[in-house]
Amino acid sequence: MPKKGKAKNTVNKAKHTKLMNRKINKVKQEKIAQQEKLKAIIRKANEEKNK
Repeated sequence: MPKKGKAKNTVNKAKHTKLMNRKINKVKQEKIAQQEKLKAIIRKANEEKNK
């Protein structure tokens, strides 16, 4: 027989998913920012080398 009332872990699972998505997005954004910084440094070095 199924249990009566709401499912046991739905609230915790939803919170966990929300927090994990936030963490994953943060890591992705940091990675993209780091790549942009490196690209800017490389561009600047190439411009100075060409002058």
